[in-house]
Amino acid sequence: MTPYQSENITELAKALLNVQRTMQPIVKDAENPFTKSWYASLNSVMDACRDALIENGIWLCQYPVPVEQPNSLGLVTKLTHAESGQWQSSLAVVPLPKADPQGMGSAMTYCRRYALTAMLGMVTEDDDGEGARTGRKTPSRPKLPINASEARKVGSPDANIKSKSPATSNRPTANLEKLPPLEGITYQQVTAQDGRPCIIASGNTQAKKELLTGAGFRWNPHRKLWWKYVDAA
Repeated sequence: MTPYQSENITELAKALLNVQRTMQPIVKDAENPFTKSWYASLNSVMDACRDALIENGIWLCQYPVPVEQPNSLGLVTKLTHAESGQWQSSLAVVPLPKADPQGMGSAMTYCRRYALTAMLGMVTEDDDGEGARTGRKTPSRPKLPINASEARKVGSPDANIKSKSPATSNRPTANLEKLPPLEGITYQQVTAQDGRPCIIASGNTQAKKELLTGAGFRWNPHRKLWWKYVDAA
């Protein structure tokens, strides 16, 4: 039987406990055009846990391995405590959508997301569940997020992207240009429940929370996101 952890994982368990205390919530940042639903991309999953893993001395490694099942991909996810050398791993097996490099890449990305979230006990925010529980609709999402640093580029296609919500300001580029260009942070302009245009900051917000607060953003513990009204001082 293949071992899935070292003989002792005491130090690893302590470090992982601290990881779970400090991990950021996973933001659903990508849209599936077939199911018309939003999901958390691999980038969003990594943004939510990368800093917590590094700060607690845990090395994350994910790599493909051969499996007996035909037309399937095996992926090992391994967490190693750098100081003690203690480790824990899992093996996930998923069928390949098609037997070519594109199919393998797609399956690997999919598998990496779900294997890592399972290993760390991560969850994404359930917009539909929140709406059913509170009886209120969530803010509409733009089709594409607008990154402040990209919007500053003269002639950039992103500079002309507007949210499809009719209540959103008709000058999203000007509003986003006023925001600080923070590495790993993406700004989205949406319409709040009260009809006022607001801006949401997502991505690696844990390391930038002081800068976001200084820029006028507020943390919403229920929605688990940083936001501010467009017309706020």
